[in-house]
Amino acid sequence: MEKMVLAADLGGTNLRMAVIGENGETRYRSRSSTPSSRRREDVVDLLVRSARECIEATRREGSISAFGIAAPAVLDHEAGRVLVAPNLPELNDFSLASAVSGLLGMEVFLENDANAAAIGENWLGASHGFNSSICVTLGTGVGGGIIIDGKPLRGIDGTAGEIGHICVEPFGHPCGCGSVGCLEQYSSATAVVRMARELLSEFPDSIVASGDDVSSLDIYNAAISGDPMANEVFRRFGFYLGVALGGLINVLNPEVIVIGGGASESWDVFIEPLNGEIRKRAFKRPADRVTIVKAKLGDDAGILGVAKLAFSSSNIGLAV
Repeated sequence: MEKMVLAADLGGTNLRMAVIGENGETRYRSRSSTPSSRRREDVVDLLVRSARECIEATRREGSISAFGIAAPAVLDHEAGRVLVAPNLPELNDFSLASAVSGLLGMEVFLENDANAAAIGENWLGASHGFNSSICVTLGTGVGGGIIIDGKPLRGIDGTAGEIGHICVEPFGHPCGCGSVGCLEQYSSATAVVRMARELLSEFPDSIVASGDDVSSLDIYNAAISGDPMANEVFRRFGFYLGVALGGLINVLNPEVIVIGGGASESWDVFIEPLNGEIRKRAFKRPADRVTIVKAKLGDDAGILGVAKLAFSSSNIGLAV
């Protein structure tokens, strides 16, 4: 019988779950809407019901004896406890792993979603084979995970890797974290829309609409079409990301930086200013050494990351 684990990516909108084999292959998938109530008992109930569905669907293929959950939260990793979950505040200060484990009768492991993506990319994705890597996820916000000597860097309080909250503009735009000028305010999909609206008065002939429904994709398409305002937005996007990554290269000397998330699809319009800032700001030797690549695993990075964690942290063992 094959060794398998459960892996889930718990978000503020959806719960995605899969059964993963020891070589990283997906045996079964499920997807559900995160309970609108956000109550912890409802979230636990959904996790358990989805897990039982996955277990039943793959019963004949092998045994499942561990479960990894990626969550958008600051965690006490060792205790399996959610400390702060901005998108799921009902889970704050909650021992999610033990609650789910007690109902399923199996080991449950909890990991921050950005760390999970970094682990997944390092296991089977763009940073496979590298011992030191940084993974940056560019979406509605900016997330980050750091692998040093093959292990995720979590920090003493579990908050290491918050790349989106590196200050890149000391007197810049206010951030939801309470600071100002965070990278998240300049290199995320949300930031692209805000910066475009701020620039419209300087570029009145821009093809980008000024209505409330303009999206980062609209602005990207305008940039591809040569729209000066849209190109200036992505120049700033790349500039600030380059400022942050240049500093990280000096501090961590990584072998590879993986850039993923939905906003990374605008790679071709931000990568040149990003590389330019890295060359200006990072020491030459580590800047020349580091490879900057697009993520390979897409939305599966977090699921595969917590699957790897479940294999490695339990007594199951891992084939690769």
